[in-house]
Amino acid sequence: MEAEPAAKVGSATALLVVAGAALAAYGLDQLSKFLVVSNLTEGEIVPVLGSLLQWQFVRNPGAAFSLASGMTWIFTILAAGVITFIVWFARRIRSIAWAVVFGLLLGGVLGNLTDRLFREPSFGLGHVVDFISTPWLIPAIYNIADIAIVSSMVLFMILTIRGIGLDGSRELRPAKRDSAESVQRDAPAAAEGDAPLREAASGA
Repeated sequence: MEAEPAAKVGSATALLVVAGAALAAYGLDQLSKFLVVSNLTEGEIVPVLGSLLQWQFVRNPGAAFSLASGMTWIFTILAAGVITFIVWFARRIRSIAWAVVFGLLLGGVLGNLTDRLFREPSFGLGHVVDFISTPWLIPAIYNIADIAIVSSMVLFMILTIRGIGLDGSRELRPAKRDSAESVQRDAPAAAEGDAPLREAASGA
């Protein structure tokens, strides 16, 4: 399948974007959790925008959005595996957009993994700090790391639908490719058709 010319960036640039996005997501996640643990009582609900947005401090032993509680060790191992894969795979990226995808995913997974490794009740079984509640949108309580992970998945789907590869190139759709080929075929014929006009103009 044909592709449009790639809008590539260097490997070093892509890695810097991955690291920057990951550090931003991780830093915001851990800072917000520190502030929540320091200033809120577990179970306390603080209205921010009425019922649209609330702070509600809970400790989650499961996956993102409080899913699958009681499987903390499994999610700890999976998170470590995801982080290892991203670090290994990141050198193949040559697209800023894809670098942001992997950076957000890395920062989000690392943020929740930090909780599972170092928070109570024990190493590897720690409960993730969740505090963002939007009952009108979803019933679960979540955190900045979860937002980063979901954002990376949304951006992943957008880039995939648009056909943008890891190298920044974009696959041509069939209709667009046929149109480009038609223009290339018609160009020589148009040039030949213009030849008499050019000759007449030169003779005049």
